[in-house]
Amino acid sequence: MIKNHLRIAWRNLIKNKATSLINIGGLAVGMAVAILIGLWMNDEISFDSNFKNYDHIAKVIQNVTNNGEVQTWRQIPYPLAEELRKNYGSDFKQVVLEASPGDHILAYDDKKLNKRGSFFEKGAPEMFSLNMLRGSRSLEDPSSLLISESAAKAYFGTDNPLNKLMKIDNQFTVKVTGVFEDFPKNSSFADLSFMSTWDLLYNKSDWLKTMTDPWRPNAFTLYVLLNDHADINSVSARIRDAKLKRVNAQLAKKKPALLLQPMKEWHLYSEYKNGVNTGGAIIYVRLFCIIGAFVLLLACINFMNLSTAKSENRAKEVGIRKTLGSLRLQLILQFFSESLLTVFIAFILSIILVQFSIPVFNVIANKEMHIPWSNPYFWMMGAGFILFTGLIAGSYPSLYLSSFIPIKVLKGSFKTGRFAAVPRKVLVVLQFTVSVILIIGTMIVYRQIQFAKNRPVGYSRNGLVNIPMMTRALHDHFSALREELIRSGSIESITEAGSPTTGIWNSTSGFSWPGKDPNLSTDFGVVSTAHDYGKTIHWKIKEGRDFSRDFLTDSSALILNEAAVKFMGLKDPVGKTVTWWDQSYRVIGVVNNMVIESPYDDTRPVIYTLSNEGGNTAIIRIRRDLPAQDALSKIEPIVKRFNPDQPFEYKFVDDEYATKFTSEERIGKLSAIFTSLAVFISCLGLFGLSAFVAEQRSREIGLRKVLGATVINLWSLLLGDFVGLVLIACLISAPVAWLVLNKWLMHYSYRAPISWWVFVIAGLGAIMITLFTVSWQALKAAFTNPVKTLRAE
Repeated sequence: MIKNHLRIAWRNLIKNKATSLINIGGLAVGMAVAILIGLWMNDEISFDSNFKNYDHIAKVIQNVTNNGEVQTWRQIPYPLAEELRKNYGSDFKQVVLEASPGDHILAYDDKKLNKRGSFFEKGAPEMFSLNMLRGSRSLEDPSSLLISESAAKAYFGTDNPLNKLMKIDNQFTVKVTGVFEDFPKNSSFADLSFMSTWDLLYNKSDWLKTMTDPWRPNAFTLYVLLNDHADINSVSARIRDAKLKRVNAQLAKKKPALLLQPMKEWHLYSEYKNGVNTGGAIIYVRLFCIIGAFVLLLACINFMNLSTAKSENRAKEVGIRKTLGSLRLQLILQFFSESLLTVFIAFILSIILVQFSIPVFNVIANKEMHIPWSNPYFWMMGAGFILFTGLIAGSYPSLYLSSFIPIKVLKGSFKTGRFAAVPRKVLVVLQFTVSVILIIGTMIVYRQIQFAKNRPVGYSRNGLVNIPMMTRALHDHFSALREELIRSGSIESITEAGSPTTGIWNSTSGFSWPGKDPNLSTDFGVVSTAHDYGKTIHWKIKEGRDFSRDFLTDSSALILNEAAVKFMGLKDPVGKTVTWWDQSYRVIGVVNNMVIESPYDDTRPVIYTLSNEGGNTAIIRIRRDLPAQDALSKIEPIVKRFNPDQPFEYKFVDDEYATKFTSEERIGKLSAIFTSLAVFISCLGLFGLSAFVAEQRSREIGLRKVLGATVINLWSLLLGDFVGLVLIACLISAPVAWLVLNKWLMHYSYRAPISWWVFVIAGLGAIMITLFTVSWQALKAAFTNPVKTLRAE
C-alpha cells in the first residue's frame, strides 16, 4: 500500500510541475533556514560543553553595592582562593586562580609575537581537561609553560617544542613542558595560546607581594570544581560572606556577597541587574528559534495553500476512490504520502543548500559549524524533521481533500464555495504578518545600532591610535619618543594613560567629598593620564582647565566628568577639595561625558588623574593631513627603536570603538538574511496562488475584456484581494512587533525610540513586494487574448 501511495504521489509531482517546483523550492529554503538556525543554536547551547567537568565547574563572582545599586563583578581579590580552600574545602575538589588574562609578548629567540595567555594555579589543566598532544599538563614547576597547538606551530613549525626556553613580556623565562590541543571556537578559552603559573607571576611581581591590603584589588578570576554531589545554590549560600568577613570597614560598606556562576551560564546567561541574573545571549537563541520555526511554517503554509487551491482538480479523483471503497483514512494516508515525499525531496535539496551556504554563514556568525555527516543523531533528527514538517504541511490538505462527498463530485455539482478560500486567505495573512514583523524587527535592530553609533562620544576618534605598552621601555624614554615622533612630522600629539581610549581598567571606592553620606558605598572609574591627554583625545572641558605642565600642584589635582559631578551633587565643583584614600586632591576641571565603555549604557562617574608612574597605553593622534599608513610607516621604526623587545602593534580607536557593536551587528545581519528568506518564501507562495487565481478567473477576465475592461482595470481586479490581505497583515503585525521590540530595547539604557515611520516603511515595503510578485501573473492574464479563454465555453 505504501509503495502504491508513493507511486501515485510521484506521478502527481511530475504532473503538476509548476506547483511541485514552488512547493519543493519553498520547503527547501525553509528547511535550510531551520537547519542553519538549528546548527547555530546547537553551537550556542553547547558552548563550553567540551570540558569534561562542564557540569561541576563554576566561577566565583560577587554582588557589591555601589552608587546606590547592586553591581555584579566577575573579578575577586586573590586571597579569596586560599580562603575557600582553607575554610570551605569540603565543597570543592579544586579551587583555581587566574591572573593577568590578555595579550602578552611571548618570545622564542628573535621571534616575538603578541599571544593571549594567563597565569593559573597548578590545578587548571586538570580542571579544564586539557587534551595534551605533547608533554605533560602539569604546572607544578613554577617556570613551566603550556602552549596551544597553533602557538607551537607559529613558533617551532614541525620541530619538537618541549623543553625549549621562551620569555613572557621580556620578564619571565619559562620552559615549554606541554602542548595542548586548541580549544574549540565555542569555548570561553577559544583564543588562549598559553598557560603559565601563578607562582611565577607572584614571585616575580613585587606589586603582588608588597600589596598593603591584598583584599582590596578585585583583579583576579577564581574558578572552582564542585564535588560530585554538591548543590551549587547551597554552596553559594555557604560562601556568601567569605569575603565580607575579611575586608576592611570601608570595603565592608559594599556588602560583598559571593555567588557561584556555573559554567553552563557563562555564555548565554551573562547579564546581571541589581544582583539578579537577567539572561543574556539566550534571548537571541530563543529569538532565532522562533524565527526558524516561523520561516519553516511559512513554507508549510505555501504547501497548504497550493494544495487546497488545486482541490477542484482532484475532486473527481477523491470521488472515484471513495466510490470504489476507499476509506477516508486511506485517502488521508495518500495525501500525507504526497506531502512526505515532497518534504523528503525538499530536505535533500535543503542539505545541499546548507552545505554550500555554511561557509558564508560561518563568516557572518563567527562560527566554525559544519554538517555532522557521521553523527547518527543528526540523521535521526533529520528523519524526525521530515516527518514533523510533512505532518504540518500535509495536515490541512489531507483533512480537507479527504472530506469531499463523492456523489456531489461525480454529479458535477461540486463547487468549492464562496467560503472555501477563507482558510487560504487566513494563511496568507499569517504569512505576511510574520514577514512584516521580521522586517520591522530587522529595521529596529539596525536603527538601535545606528542610534548608538551616532551618540556623541565626547572626544574625537579620527586619527587616534592606541599602542599597547607591555613593557616600561616606552615610558622610561617617553620624552625622547615624543620629540622623535613630532620631529618625524607623523603625529600631532602623544600621551600615555592607564586605560585605552575605549575602556576603563581601574576603579576606586575610596573617594569622598564634602556632604557625602558616610554610609554610601561608591565606585568611580579611574583613568590615570599623562600631560597632553586632553589635547591628544580632544576632550571638551566644560568647567575649569586641563592638566598643565605650568602647575606642579597638578600631581594632586583631579578632573571629573559630568556624571561624577552629578552623582556627587557638587555645585561649582572647580576648586573643591576631595579625599581619595585619606589624601586630599583639588578639582581643577570638569569634562563632558565621554563614551568609553558600552555605547548602550549610561556614562558612569569617572575621575582623571595626572600620574608620572606611566600607563599601559600610548595614545597618538596622527596628523590629519597625512594618510594613516604613511604616518604609521614613520611611527613604527621610531617606536621599535625605543622598545625593540615588543612587536609593534597598534589599534585605531575607530576600529576599537566599532567592535563594541559587533554582537548587535552580527545579530542584525543574521536577522536580515532570515527575514529576506522569509519574505522570499511568502512571495513564492503568493506567486503560485496568484497564478492559480488568474487561471481560475480566466473566463471572467475574458468576458470583462470583451465588454471593454482595460488592462489597468483587470490588473487592479486581480491585485485587490491580495493587497487587502497584506494590509490586514500590516495592521496585525504593527502592535505585535511594537510589544516584542519594546521589550527587547529595554535591555539598553541608551536606546532608540520606536518611530511610527518604521511601521509605515515596513508596510509599504510589504505592499510593494506584493504588487511586484502578483503583477506578473495579473498582467499576463490581462494581456491574454480573450478569444482563447472564451472559445472553451
